[in-house]
Amino acid sequence: MLKKLDWYIIRNFLSTFFFTALIFTMIAVSIDFSEKVEKFVEEPITKKEILLDYYPGFILFIDGLLWPLFALISVIFFTSRMAFNSEIISIFNAGVSFNRLMRPYLAGAGLIAFLHLAGNHFFIPQVTERKLDIEGQYLEKNKRKKEKSSDFHFFISPDTKIYIGIFSRQDTSAQHFRIEHFKDNKMVSVLKAARAQWIGPPNKWRLINYEIRNFDGDKETLISNRKDQKDTTFNFAPSDFLEATEVHTSMTTPELMRYLAKQRERGVGNAQRYEVELQRRTAEPFSIFILTLIGMAVAARKVRGGMGLHLAIGIAIGAIFVFISRFAIVFASGNIIPVLLGIWLPNIIFAIPAFYLIRNAQK
Repeated sequence: MLKKLDWYIIRNFLSTFFFTALIFTMIAVSIDFSEKVEKFVEEPITKKEILLDYYPGFILFIDGLLWPLFALISVIFFTSRMAFNSEIISIFNAGVSFNRLMRPYLAGAGLIAFLHLAGNHFFIPQVTERKLDIEGQYLEKNKRKKEKSSDFHFFISPDTKIYIGIFSRQDTSAQHFRIEHFKDNKMVSVLKAARAQWIGPPNKWRLINYEIRNFDGDKETLISNRKDQKDTTFNFAPSDFLEATEVHTSMTTPELMRYLAKQRERGVGNAQRYEVELQRRTAEPFSIFILTLIGMAVAARKVRGGMGLHLAIGIAIGAIFVFISRFAIVFASGNIIPVLLGIWLPNIIFAIPAFYLIRNAQK
């Protein structure tokens, strides 16, 4: 049962948190708008697309990444003010223990973490998709036209494997094209083409400068057509190779899980960033609890430096947390460390000082 003290702290926590988020959001939007204002003027983009499609996605995407940091700053800010006004000492003198005082902080952190969790898994990807569409259509269209994907290898059926060296978005063509067919774990044929051009639906392709090798035991048959073209149909389309750099951020969690299952079934080996994104969406909301406890333990003690010292400590802790989080994501995406360990590593590291600070906090 929450009491007046609990509601007082929760109200201060949430109001300070959303005020902090508002200030940082206004700064981020101002910087982004100043960088893109020329594009907004030059491109035939409407005000509706800017205000209702691009910036809602931009705001939620940026805020979603920084909510743990906002929680830390807001906890330190209002708790330090309470300590400076001797409210914390009065609460302790009234017989309230430090563990009891943590209850409203955890309740406020739980509400913010729940909103963050729901946003990460469902709402933020939906608005991010519209943001990426605007960027691809108006802001980064030249970059997207020139974008090339490379090194694709996966199974299109249990006994058929495909390899593509380079796929060009501009003309939907594949270079260094190769399809291998297997039977009883033995290769029975391989088709190679210097270039494969997508003709159109349903999955029609034109092979240029191709050859086919068939294997029957020790016998090999070669069909070479270096100057001819061949039109055929395959069980894949350009959409299997056209992946925007941030497409994983625009998938809701159910879509992301289905995509990962499909990639694993195909034997695709470049799905780390999707697994990282899936784990990140749960790990970051959990970090709100850890940073809240760190901020409370730091700011609850009345010190000579006052609020300024507490805020400096909080910003330093937040900067270190963001730094470690980015490094952990890079290491996990590069398959240097396991994805699950890499994404949860910042929480594990910061849980240690959180436990120490709470244990030695002013009682």
